[in-house]
Amino acid sequence: MTRAHRHPLAVLGLAMMLGSCQTLPSDAPLADPLASAPPITQGLDARGLSTLLVAELAGQRGDYQRASRGYLESAERYAAANLAERATLAARFGEDSEQLERAARRWQQLAPGDTAPARLLADLAAQKGDWDEALTRHLDIIELHGSRDLVPFLESALEAGAPPAPLLARLRDFPATPQTRHDIELATALLEAANGLTTSARQRLARLADEAPEQPGLWRIRAAVSLDAGAPDHAETMARRGLEHTPGDPRLILLLAQAEIRQGNITAAEANTDALLEDHGDSPDLRQALAQLYLEEGHTSPARRLLLPLTDDDATPSTVFLMLGAIAEEEGEIDNALLYYRQVPEGSNFLTARASAARMLFEHDRASDARTFLRIERLRHPGDAPALFSLEANLLDETGAKAQADALLDQAVDAYPENAQLRYQRAMRAFRHGDLAAMERDLRTLIDQNPENADALNALGYTLADMNIEDRLDEARELIEHAHELAPNNPAIHDSMGWVRYRQGDPEAALPWLERAWSEMPDQEVAAHLIEVLWRLDHRDRARELLQQARQRFETHPRIDDLLERLPELAR
Repeated sequence: MTRAHRHPLAVLGLAMMLGSCQTLPSDAPLADPLASAPPITQGLDARGLSTLLVAELAGQRGDYQRASRGYLESAERYAAANLAERATLAARFGEDSEQLERAARRWQQLAPGDTAPARLLADLAAQKGDWDEALTRHLDIIELHGSRDLVPFLESALEAGAPPAPLLARLRDFPATPQTRHDIELATALLEAANGLTTSARQRLARLADEAPEQPGLWRIRAAVSLDAGAPDHAETMARRGLEHTPGDPRLILLLAQAEIRQGNITAAEANTDALLEDHGDSPDLRQALAQLYLEEGHTSPARRLLLPLTDDDATPSTVFLMLGAIAEEEGEIDNALLYYRQVPEGSNFLTARASAARMLFEHDRASDARTFLRIERLRHPGDAPALFSLEANLLDETGAKAQADALLDQAVDAYPENAQLRYQRAMRAFRHGDLAAMERDLRTLIDQNPENADALNALGYTLADMNIEDRLDEARELIEHAHELAPNNPAIHDSMGWVRYRQGDPEAALPWLERAWSEMPDQEVAAHLIEVLWRLDHRDRARELLQQARQRFETHPRIDDLLERLPELAR
């Protein structure tokens, strides 16, 4: 191999070895032996060698971001997949998600037959919630390497809230081979069931049972689909068939227990849940999950039996006390429920427990006890006092005690003048009660305290726009645009961006903002805005279609009703 064609990594290894040697002494400068050499067209030149050395040393020092950039630059320069792989590994250690994706994409381009970068890109897409991209990557692997079980990925996607319809459309268009057809069919049935196409899913699963009864996950999915379809007896049969193929499968045992609970066979269900605890580890998480199954079907006694042993532990999970409180409340044991709720420590479930306890007392005509309870909790937990004030004010409002809620919020804001939540809550209550001056005072104070409070900026700007105060629309737009700069992905602000443009007489500019807000946050107020703008732009069919959709979707829709009063021709 000539000097100009030596492999990059061979040269790097040589350079690293030479770098550890001492330079030979010399009194006279030596002539450059490469001065007359032809230019390098392949392999490492000085710049390439320097880049790789810097990347290697940066990685050794823990500067993974710089190492990844260096390796990726070298991978681009020499089209070397192994360097792109090193760039990806370094980016992973450096916790730089954008650089990680760039490196992984280049790695896949340079090594299209390697599944590792495709799997990594699928995981990255799933983490971002880009389920279509993640599915595409999984299908790429199937096309290249044959069968791959899609079901675990799709179950995770659905559990995370992925909409099933786009995934189903993508899967139906995929050209399955004889080797991959059963996997694709099973995954398609799963998505059909999630999309409400239960009959189609059950028919597809029945065909699969005839053709490939050993297909992993088949009987579990058949049992789950039957449960969702309200056929627990069929679900029980499917779960038992599955256990014949995979004895002891905990997911099938769990589905069997669910089916038995649905049918009221509590003794049999308890035997199965006890078997799960015995065979798969008697953990607090498993006990809570099993208890939740019973609670969902209204069986409190077996749920309590599962949870009570966990209270003997010094590190009882807070959710256990929360669930036991709910069980006691369901059984009418109000004081017992209160004791459980009060045992939830500070942390993620603290406010949920206090809200449950106080609401329970209010609902049982013990408003005085509820307020005393919350006052004591504020003293016991001063760090949570503002949130507890907010909770009590909401409960007073719900019970019609407006004057008491007003007085409490004034007390709370005086005690915690820097607390944004309390002041914002008071501002919104003032708006609901028609006191716009009081609302604006509190919102202005919030903005003065924190000029980057996007919620306060948007609330004030939207209110000015919605009230259509002509000489203040420019001010409203300025406030909303500032809020958008601070929170560019907030759908409520997108709605405001459209609405203020409409109020300024520019429905064409308003439409894309409102379409975007509706796609991100489909509530009845956004629907009313979008319908009105569509109507003004003479998109009558689309406006009426959205009107019908909104009336069916929302139980109460005061903004839609108000719109129909102003534009009665919409309903014709």
